[in-house]
Amino acid sequence: MLKSVVCSELGAKHGSFLVTIMGLLVPWSCTLAMIDMYSILVGCPLHVPGVMAIVVVGDWVLSILSLAAASSSAAVIDVLLEFHGSHCAPRLCERYQLSAMMAFLSWLLTAASSLFNLWYIASSTIFFIF
Repeated sequence: MLKSVVCSELGAKHGSFLVTIMGLLVPWSCTLAMIDMYSILVGCPLHVPGVMAIVVVGDWVLSILSLAAASSSAAVIDVLLEFHGSHCAPRLCERYQLSAMMAFLSWLLTAASSLFNLWYIASSTIFFIF
């Protein structure tokens, strides 16, 4: 009885943390995509080093948070399958595994975006110096 209560608590906490982080990540990424589309349509670059620094910091923070959410999801899935595998519905465990995979994918893409923007800032400031 205690194991089922612990496992259901882990599943509920895992879900709320993952949903909260992805709830922050999706609007951030959509806003950046809309700003980039506006920049392309208007034809003027909005890649000012000060603004790009804010984008890099935001991407970096959200990347770390999405890595934490993905790791938390993977750990909860491991616990559910290890200790509670016989009572875990196959569809529920598959959904948890899919959410963990998508969280790791979002972490990978956000980290890549952060590193690319950091590289862009470094290369643009070198041109401004010389």
